[in-house]
This record gives sequence, C-alpha cells and structure tokens, in this order.
Amino acid sequence: MISIPLFLTDQNPCNYLDKRNSQSAFVHPSFTLSTAIYSQLIEQGFRRSGNEVYTPHCPGCSECIATRLNVAQFTPTRSQKRCIKKNKNITVQVKPAKFEQAHYDLYMRYQKHKHQEGGMADSSEQDYINFLASSWCNTLFVEFSIDNQLAAVAIVDLLDNALSAVYTFFEPSLSQYSLGTYAVLWQQQHAKELNLEFLYMGFWIKDCRKMSYKTQFQPIQGFIENEWRMLSPL
Repeated sequence: MISIPLFLTDQNPCNYLDKRNSQSAFVHPSFTLSTAIYSQLIEQGFRRSGNEVYTPHCPGCSECIATRLNVAQFTPTRSQKRCIKKNKNITVQVKPAKFEQAHYDLYMRYQKHKHQEGGMADSSEQDYINFLASSWCNTLFVEFSIDNQLAAVAIVDLLDNALSAVYTFFEPSLSQYSLGTYAVLWQQQHAKELNLEFLYMGFWIKDCRKMSYKTQFQPIQGFIENEWRMLSPL
C-alpha cells in the first residue's frame, strides 16, 4: 500500500451549490504522480486538473459524487441513438495533448458563450494548457470535425483500465449537434474498443442542473461512502 500525502485547501464559496462552502484534499506536490498511480486514485474518487489530483473534502457536505460508466454494459437511450445518427458523418482525430491555436480559439469561444461570468472566460494560452494537459498523465486531445470544420475537442486520459473524461468544449454555433453528449458516447465506444472496463465521467451533484445529464448514461455508478454504487436516472 502506497502512502500518499494530502493537504487541505482553504474553504471557498461553492461553485455549484448556493450558500455552501467547498474544500478539497489535494495530493501534495512533493509526491511523484504517474498514470499508474492515478489509475488507482481515480478508483477512490479522485480527479485530475492539470498536474494536480484532488478529491472534494467539504465540511458537512458530500454532494459531489465521482461517477463511472461500465462501458460493456452501456445501452444508449432513444435520444442518444438519435444523437449518434445525427453525427454519423462526423470525423474524429485523436491527437497528443499539445497546444494548438485552433483548439484554444474554440475553447475561448465556448467559455465566453457558456461561462461568460466565470474566470475561465479570461484564460490565457498558458492557463488553458495548464488546466487540460499534464506532464505525467497519458492524455489525448480528441478532435471532432463537421464538414471539415473543427466542432469540438474532448480531453481524455487513457488509464490502466479506463478512459477518464476530463473536459469537452464545442463550437457554440453547432449546439444543435449535441456535441457534449456525442463526445461521451464516442468515449464510451472507444473505451469498449480498447477493452477497457470503465469511462470515468467526473463529479455528479444531484441538485446541480449542469451535471444532471450524467445519470442519463446507464448503468452509471457513483462513489458513495467509499464504495461504488449504482445511480438511478433522475
């Protein structure tokens, strides 16, 4: 058993639930991380942001639930099948996690459309790559193009027995293609083709509308009280 040092952040207002404070436990920067170690930590509810790995540790609150999808057991809903059909002509290219100006420009258009009041709308090129890439993790930048136009980019970590969906951003003018949903469906299928067991989908909060979509991918599991349990769709 590896002993991993953690440190607690200060409490700050929660970005997801009103009148709540948030706090996280981070892996100490003195500890050397790797894809293999992160593959174990993500099974315990941790997530990556840039080079940092953390888990929520909020006082009096346990609403943030890490989620994962068993890719072999997944069956798309009627709505998800329509999304797949709508995007049947999309082209996909898997690239290394390196800065590309076209990716960054799309990221900024997405942030200014979706999160205009958030700090990410002012991200510099360095902020962008520091947030999404990592010096120690096996990360992929997956391009989705429609009629030779860059439509979306999904950032995906390739782990020992899973893919981990880090972040997806898309062209606001192409919202009719449901590219966020399609990116999850593509990652599920790609994980299955690689004979991986899970797709980790980040945190789910029951009372947060922007995260409610995750339980539409079934059978999804949530890490609750230190064990993985099935989550029902809302």
